Amino acid sequence: MTAQLFSSFWMGGFESACHVNRKGVRLNMVAASQHDRAAREDYRRLRSVDIAVAREGVGWPFVERAGEFDFSALVAMAAAARDEGVQVNWTLCHYGWPDDLDVFAPAFVDRFARYARATARVLSEQSDEVPWYTLVNEISFLAWAAGDCGLIYPHARSRGQELKRQLVRATVAGIDAVREVDARARFLHVDPIIRVVPRRDRPDDAVPAARYAESQHEAWDMLSGRLEPELGGRPDYLDVMGFNFYHSNQWEYEGERLKWEVEPRDSRWTPLHAQLAEMWSRYQRPLVLAETSHVGVGRPAWIAEIGVEVAKAIDAGVPVEGVCLYPVVDRHDWEDPTHWHNSGLWDLVEDGDGRYERVIDQPYAQALRQAQTLVAAALDRRQLPRTRAVESDDVRT
Repeated sequence: MTAQLFSSFWMGGFESACHVNRKGVRLNMVAASQHDRAAREDYRRLRSVDIAVAREGVGWPFVERAGEFDFSALVAMAAAARDEGVQVNWTLCHYGWPDDLDVFAPAFVDRFARYARATARVLSEQSDEVPWYTLVNEISFLAWAAGDCGLIYPHARSRGQELKRQLVRATVAGIDAVREVDARARFLHVDPIIRVVPRRDRPDDAVPAARYAESQHEAWDMLSGRLEPELGGRPDYLDVMGFNFYHSNQWEYEGERLKWEVEPRDSRWTPLHAQLAEMWSRYQRPLVLAETSHVGVGRPAWIAEIGVEVAKAIDAGVPVEGVCLYPVVDRHDWEDPTHWHNSGLWDLVEDGDGRYERVIDQPYAQALRQAQTLVAAALDRRQLPRTRAVESDDVRT
């Protein structure tokens, strides 16, 4: 079944983080998985499991050096996707930017808009299809990781809110720049959905826990102009909502994560379908599960539950337009390149010549097929009310 907004409901995301980690190393996760060399074959693999949509990163630090652009790698990847019949949602900033740029400086916004405009021009020449972009991946997470806890360059502390506002300004400027090139462009705005609950022995933490959980909405509210409209946000900037959901997205305030893998499940765990329904109620925008996966032997059970939860959300009238397996090909740890997470549909196995073979995890693949079938049935049911109405009208006529 073809989804309304995208070429397929199920999507595959290729890890493309390109930030500077705590050790001062610039990551290039696309090269690390050798996806830059194997893009065409990777796209064929997606099609073999009924996935015709990919999430990819442009790699800002690699295409812009000393103010000059080199989009040759992007052009090659776009051509491979076009030839293999894969629609791409392009992420322009996946945590990284050129070395000479201060993310807190006013020039960052102008440089990002210039880069977004140039990227849109290049991609407009590669296909006649409506282009899809994620301007800044996970504004809220990036603001926390780079502005509060020192995980990502510039490893700042206590500047998260300042950075969040800056990234919103850049996103607004980027949307305007892309639309100057192609007014048809669509935008997927991605951030994690979280739950924060008080510890059982500290019920008085309910208020700060709720306040922390509420902060997940700030970037989207800023983009839409609901919050701090002086940043330039407008309702039309909030196009399609992308929610990232992993087993670690729910935790106790100043405590431990709620353990998804433990049975019976913690009663404070909020099912995914309920979170999606809340987001739909708040924003009234189409939505995508933009990242989800688990690790190791937990992968089949995770995707099986995702299928059930997404089907429930669709049956409840939530306009879910897609689910992205992220990563679809395995990735190594940001801090330790020797540690692979075994989180993809395909694991990577070195062949002895320095190349990584893609080895599909069969239990994950089987569970994915079952989830695809379950969700397809829910999508069919979503169409039934309109079909029945037409049939009833025909009978009365």
